[in-house]
Amino acid sequence: MIEFHHVWLRYREQSAPVLRDVDFTIEDGQLVLVSGRTGSGKTTLLGAVNGHVPHFTGGMMSGSVVVDGLDTASHPPRELSGVVGMVAQDPLAGFVTDTVEEELAYSMEQMGVAAPVMRTRVEETLDILGLAELRGRTLRTLSGGQQQRVAIGSVLAAGVRVLVLDEPTSALDPVSSEEVLAALLRLVHDLGLTVVVAEHRLERVVGYADAMLALRGDGTVRLASPREIMATSSLIPPVVELGRAVGMPGVPLTVREARGWAGPLRTRLEKADPASYDRLPRSEGCDPASQSTARVAGVGQGLDVASIRLNYGSVMALDGVDLRCEPGMVTVVMGRNGSGKSSLLWALTGVVPIQGGRFSVDGRLWSTAKPREIRRVIRLVPQSAADLLYLDSVQAECDAADHQAGVPSGSCQGLLDRLAPGIDPVIHPRDLSEGQKLCLVLAIQLTGDPAVILLDEPTRGLDYPAKTSLARILTDVARQGRVVLMVTHDVEFAAVVADQILVMAQGQVIQAGTAEQVLGTSALFASQVAKVLYPQRWLTPYQVVEALEGQVVAGRPSGWGQS
Repeated sequence: MIEFHHVWLRYREQSAPVLRDVDFTIEDGQLVLVSGRTGSGKTTLLGAVNGHVPHFTGGMMSGSVVVDGLDTASHPPRELSGVVGMVAQDPLAGFVTDTVEEELAYSMEQMGVAAPVMRTRVEETLDILGLAELRGRTLRTLSGGQQQRVAIGSVLAAGVRVLVLDEPTSALDPVSSEEVLAALLRLVHDLGLTVVVAEHRLERVVGYADAMLALRGDGTVRLASPREIMATSSLIPPVVELGRAVGMPGVPLTVREARGWAGPLRTRLEKADPASYDRLPRSEGCDPASQSTARVAGVGQGLDVASIRLNYGSVMALDGVDLRCEPGMVTVVMGRNGSGKSSLLWALTGVVPIQGGRFSVDGRLWSTAKPREIRRVIRLVPQSAADLLYLDSVQAECDAADHQAGVPSGSCQGLLDRLAPGIDPVIHPRDLSEGQKLCLVLAIQLTGDPAVILLDEPTRGLDYPAKTSLARILTDVARQGRVVLMVTHDVEFAAVVADQILVMAQGQVIQAGTAEQVLGTSALFASQVAKVLYPQRWLTPYQVVEALEGQVVAGRPSGWGQS
């Protein structure tokens, strides 16, 4: 169905190849998972399948890509649109109509499909993806999982045989991501579609995949079974990391497999206290916040939020939210899409005015202050960090941050060098990887020495080593005496970094506790390790290995747990 024949691709003549002699064949009716480090070329590989690369992106390409018998070199994307459908990370950004039914019909209208055929396909798509009850709903009122299914349906209705998705679950809560994956599996198993998915959160997809494409970072690509890739890869989800670290009989791809092999492990751990062991691998010399205007750990009263209410018209976004965040702690807010998490962060910046309640930092009331005044003590790293980058070089962004904060020149650059060493200061911020953009924005915000740093879904687009580095950064930022308040759907990241977890639903905080209390017992938000070792409250592989230190741990990978 999809054939790459010795494909080479580079974007500039003097640059290293993004794809280097890539040669593989994907069979019809398979679900294929694409994995690789951030910036390794996954999006380029996906774009080559539907001809967007190099027809729209430019670049020098040799070899051939053939999809369902059509060579992408001689068939531009418009001619492939009836064969290959592409679903990007943010479905809402790609919608062009107002309602579900209109969006499903739009692509067929552009292709000139006859009205009776169009009506039939829309009805079939609504039923296949479980969208029939939503047909008249406005797209912006849907949950993230529903929007993702509509985006899939809009290309499916066009009659495609290949579906390509770029991080389809990155912004979704666990339940919504399961809905999307269930829809994809139905398309593969019942309709025989070929589905290619690029995803950093391998724990969500690897157990369902028929094959994997592993990008090694040097432009080469390996096609093999998920178990073969997971046996040797450095990019592995926690359940695989646990299985390899403790020497399970095989490489577990799912929690169910790991639980079947974990009986002896649970016995070895039953007398140990999970809270006594580190959840995050240690790293020497990591103190990225030390070059900011230093805040002394333990000083200050932290962030107090009391009975905050926020409405968007007739919609109640926040309904009497109360919380307290101590300085020196990382607090994580979780909950399904639309529960009010991001609204809480924006309310704390003053950008979105609240209708009731108050919030204070270190005992001083800020809820009545203007946003520019609140920025002195509270800074936000938004979901799309690049939204805050507007100058033409990293150096210019750092200089502007120094000037605005009134600190010595080089302060922001010094912070950035600690957060992400080796970034060329003359490079355009838009040319950075997602992880580098995040670190640049975090450095800019820390330059102002805020008492509170807010982050909205900071792990989007980050691979496992990058998330480990980010966890260390946030831990060190908190240890400087700041409040770190983060919203995330990434359960595994929360398991590593959180001191306190709040769960929200319908604009209210419905649960609060330590990571062990929330993630160790929740049916919805439990980490993979917690599910494998339940009822014991272990959260991360590193925590387990620390507890087993001194015992024989078979099959421990070299460099395990290190980024």
